Amino acid sequence: MQVNVENTSALERRLTITVPAADVDTQVEAKLVETSKRARIDGFRPGKVPMKEVRKRFGASIRQEVMGEVIERGFYQAVTQENLRPVGQPTIEPVDMPEGGDLSFVAVIEVFPDVELADLSAVDVEQAESSVAAKDVNGMIENLRSQKKEWRESARAAVKAGDRVTIDFVGSIDGELFDGGSAEGQTLEIGSGQMIPGFEDGIIGMKKGEEKDIDVNFPDDYQAENLKGKAAVFKITVQLLERADLPKVDEDFVKSFGVEDGDLEKFKGELKVNMQRELDQAITNRNKKAAFDALLNANDIEVPKAAVSSEIHSLKHQAAERFGKGQIDPHTLPDAPFEEEANRRVKLGVLVGEWARQNELKADADRVKVAIDRIASAYEDGTQVVEYYYGNEEALRQVETMVLEEMTAEGICNQAKVTQTKLSYEEAVAGQAQA
Repeated sequence: MQVNVENTSALERRLTITVPAADVDTQVEAKLVETSKRARIDGFRPGKVPMKEVRKRFGASIRQEVMGEVIERGFYQAVTQENLRPVGQPTIEPVDMPEGGDLSFVAVIEVFPDVELADLSAVDVEQAESSVAAKDVNGMIENLRSQKKEWRESARAAVKAGDRVTIDFVGSIDGELFDGGSAEGQTLEIGSGQMIPGFEDGIIGMKKGEEKDIDVNFPDDYQAENLKGKAAVFKITVQLLERADLPKVDEDFVKSFGVEDGDLEKFKGELKVNMQRELDQAITNRNKKAAFDALLNANDIEVPKAAVSSEIHSLKHQAAERFGKGQIDPHTLPDAPFEEEANRRVKLGVLVGEWARQNELKADADRVKVAIDRIASAYEDGTQVVEYYYGNEEALRQVETMVLEEMTAEGICNQAKVTQTKLSYEEAVAGQAQA
């Protein structure tokens, strides 16, 4: 077999592959013999059909079948022989096999780039650290109290932040009503940020039954194109004002979260353990992202379009599942919103893979065990979780990949200039950055 490789672009390769006619003919003859043994043709006993008849009836289709197999096998032999790393499936151009001649075909592929990693010794990488303080635990208890709050009507009070109001409103721009600008019986918690800037602030101080006009501006990045940056007036009527009634932090409150004896200190201890687990994961993700951003910024590489397209496909399916709950066809989603993230992921995959290869990194078994135990600790029956991961090859591979990424991030930080930054618990867990 002969292979000629032409570099048509930085990442595209055009392979011209030639397979000797004798190789094709040998495989065709073998299949004809096999077919003659099981062919059923009227007038002939099974296994006694003359080869001439078999060739006449099945020769063309068998040759096509063999050519398909030879092309597939020849392609994979060629990329192995030429040390190529193809992305996705090849594009096969029309096959040429003249009578009595060799089989020649062209396969066009994209390949992963050859990467020479940049030196990171002068690159700044910020790494965060944080801890769970007593005030953070108390803050979490206040959040839990808020989740269990009950609302009671306040007929005479003026609206303040944290109150819940039921309102009617009518919005206009230059005296004209606009679509979506009016509602009746709208429930709104003041300070929730549910409405555009200035709307909720304008309600503060109003009382039940009061009407008021407030002036606001739609943000420049508002989702409705016709409203971006526009000044509007909303006529608001408060129909109902309610104040939050927070539960006391007593035995009953503590018991409602599964602490059977209602012991507050025990409850705080359990909260702190859970908060520390969340914090550890948030810090790991944040620091890994910072390290990977440094790797990306230092290595500007071109990546295969096929790999980016595949990643866009995956992101669209994830978005459809997450936001559409099975009601959105991912194929109807446009590519544009996913292109930047898809490019980042593919580039990062190439760079992290190259870093691991050059540094001979492998997922450490002890670290994999620690990672699985950490995941299991969040469940009531952690033993089943551990058994699941070690009994499921795909799930175990995902944890190994996570560990390998963490090891890579640590290696990047060992080479780069690291600056430690102290964050509060709230700052650290905000956004839950993902690498």
